[in-house]
Amino acid sequence: MIIKVDHLTKYYKIHQKEPGFMGSLRSLVNRKYYDARAVEDVSFTIDEGELVGFIGPNGAGKTTTLKCLSGLLYPTSGNVEVLGFNPFERKHDFLKKISLVMGQKNQLWWDLPAMDSFLLNKEIYEVSDSSYKKTIGELIDLLDVKDIVNVQVRKLSLGQRMKCELIAALIHEPKVLFLDEPTIGLDVVMQQNLRDFVKEYNKKFDATIILTSHYMRDVEQLCKRIIMIDHGKVLYDGNLSEIVKKYATHKELRIVFQKPIEKRELARLGKITEMNGTRVVISVERTKSNHVAAEILKKYDIEDFNIEEAGIEEIIRDVFSNKNK
Repeated sequence: MIIKVDHLTKYYKIHQKEPGFMGSLRSLVNRKYYDARAVEDVSFTIDEGELVGFIGPNGAGKTTTLKCLSGLLYPTSGNVEVLGFNPFERKHDFLKKISLVMGQKNQLWWDLPAMDSFLLNKEIYEVSDSSYKKTIGELIDLLDVKDIVNVQVRKLSLGQRMKCELIAALIHEPKVLFLDEPTIGLDVVMQQNLRDFVKEYNKKFDATIILTSHYMRDVEQLCKRIIMIDHGKVLYDGNLSEIVKKYATHKELRIVFQKPIEKRELARLGKITEMNGTRVVISVERTKSNHVAAEILKKYDIEDFNIEEAGIEEIIRDVFSNKNK
């Protein structure tokens, strides 16, 4: 295995101050703290070449876990192992084999062309001239950025900068890649371009990748396996396809009637989530879906009819909503 996380726990000590000037004075004499539990007793393993989705709501502990895996944070308790190394020791050989890309953090020099930052990383990671030339050529072609790598970074669009950030992070061909919200703020076209690139990089270099994203389309297209985390604890670890069977409580009946039907007449069959003329979507309890479908087909004249599983995004949202009730 490439990554091993064993009962990882990370607490932060947070200063709690009363409001106002007097509160500030009192905090100088009697400062109060409380423990914020960012990650609590998390365990999982990841094998070489896996592309794993690491998902959860804001504040779930995703980024904290990635920072522990990359050695930026020291765990409060538990053990973490990546490529046989203890990440927090930050050994040179370890750092040359990993990369952390955060969608809201920049590593490129703002006033210089991206190519200058690439050359700097080449020297930092001690990449040979021949390897650099080969890798940079492949990455520039894969991401289609030949025309912008010699333009000042501050003049690039968000999507163009994100592509260049990825190149800077991959010049040393890391075996483990941590991607924290890589498509945040990008338009749908650029999101798809980055997904295609991540998939191709994973396949080409057999890289092990952990991806966090609030865009479920990223996870659906890239990851067979997901680890779902909330309030610092793992809720689910397994195949993305299995999560439907485990958590989906409803199915969607998508119907096109030959003529409009009264809404109140259909409401008794289930929850109407969409109604546009003769097109209707009804959400029905999973165990009742076949019975309701048979009743509709028997009673009404139908042009088109489909029974579908609820979307992954809706299922994930329901899981977190129910967990927090």
